[in-house]
Amino acid sequence: MTRESGAGARRFRPGRRDVLAGGVGAAVGAAGSGAGWALTDEDRPPGPAREPEQDEPEVPPLERFSSTELRAPRTTVRRRSGGQRTKDLLFVTPMMPSFHGVIYDDSGSPVWVDPDATPATDLRVQEYRGRPVLTYWCGEFLTTTGHGRGVILDQHYEKIAEVRAGNGVLADIHEFLLTPRGTALVIAYPVVPRDLSSLGGPVEGWMYGGRVQEIDVRTQEVLLDWDATEHITLEDSHKELDAEEGEGKTRELPYDPIHLNSVAEDDDGHLLVSARHTWTLYKVDRASGEVIWRFGGKRSDIEVPEGGAFSWQHDLRRQPDGTLTIYDNHGREKGSRARSAAMTFRVDERGRTAELVRALRTGDRYGFAMGNAQHLADGHVVVGWGMAPFVTEFDVDGEIVHELGQVGNGSYRAYRFPWTGLPRTAPDIGTGRDGSVRASWNGATEVTHWRLLEGRMRDDLREGATVRRDGFETVVRRGDGVPFVAVEALDGSGTELARSRTIRARPERG
Repeated sequence: MTRESGAGARRFRPGRRDVLAGGVGAAVGAAGSGAGWALTDEDRPPGPAREPEQDEPEVPPLERFSSTELRAPRTTVRRRSGGQRTKDLLFVTPMMPSFHGVIYDDSGSPVWVDPDATPATDLRVQEYRGRPVLTYWCGEFLTTTGHGRGVILDQHYEKIAEVRAGNGVLADIHEFLLTPRGTALVIAYPVVPRDLSSLGGPVEGWMYGGRVQEIDVRTQEVLLDWDATEHITLEDSHKELDAEEGEGKTRELPYDPIHLNSVAEDDDGHLLVSARHTWTLYKVDRASGEVIWRFGGKRSDIEVPEGGAFSWQHDLRRQPDGTLTIYDNHGREKGSRARSAAMTFRVDERGRTAELVRALRTGDRYGFAMGNAQHLADGHVVVGWGMAPFVTEFDVDGEIVHELGQVGNGSYRAYRFPWTGLPRTAPDIGTGRDGSVRASWNGATEVTHWRLLEGRMRDDLREGATVRRDGFETVVRRGDGVPFVAVEALDGSGTELARSRTIRARPERG
């Protein structure tokens, strides 16, 4: 894959259409000891947090099935007894050890496992042309960045569109956000030449740039192309240049002073951008490309409130009530006692002041990289802790009501969404070592029961037992000595949704 050298990089031009090649709020958090938790019978205690840095990602415990070769991390679940959680599905891309898309239900059972082996991040539900769609980034992952494309699937898990960056750059892992206009916002990290001597690096050095593009999904035209290097200086960065390791000397080992990791549209149409390595949130004028204000970092235009300092942050969003929210990683060194938080600010853009509304934390939880905070319509907040492999749901009072643990080796982001999956594939069937029939249907959300079909001849099957769906894979007992079996997926009204192939069952063990 080619990278942009910077010599021919084009500047931001509004409207360009290029065809693709009350005082400080109290910090709210649950007690680290787990006080107040009451585990239900089906819950399992969460595993310990992993060390934040590892030379080689370990392979997490995986759930294995008899009906399919798909695999997903074996998660843990804890719930607050009597707590009211949001009853939507959980969307994550756990590292196992590469990123992989998985949808879970509240019990920690998979609902859909991405069958594609390509690494993927940022799995979520968005809207395209008035309909809910499943979206994610996929491609080549390069430690802290990546080269790939945005993918849009319909409710049948069939691809209806792909989005690639343009003007000689490649879409990065950090954002793939659809707008109501049928466009997508993406980020790119081209490698560009830069004099790094002021930081102790080479005069003819190399660094990652930062581009924000808006792409028309249907036509693949670039409608906007903002270059962060024209507005963010090397002196703004908190990322030290490691000259001893040769950082910045070659295109293959570029310095990364900016590290854009989220972009969203503000209520007035301008852009909200987060840059991890400057510790700064930016509001960018869509027409001119100029920075309207900076919040945080070395040159903050807005006064950072007491208790509201953040660093290495992710996921800047404007909420319906006008507040700004982020996921504050707050440190990145191994052994750090930093605590990550989902932070909410009320910002007076004219007065250039800010108020910390609240910061959601739990114990000493620390996700040094990745992460997000999704604010739901019911006032709950879903926090994906990034490299700390947990997904936590806080209620309106800041109390934890649900937590998914052991989400691989961490997930780039995590969400809750309603989702109806209607796969056009056939259900899967297999047999366990004990000879029982195992039924699953990847991505099907409307199945409530499984009906067994069995017989002594492949083309002569009769109805057998009907059982309630029990997680991703359901066990169905067959009749004694019956060699041929199939299964039918049934919805809540007893209507057949689909039928599996017929197989010869494994002999029963005596």
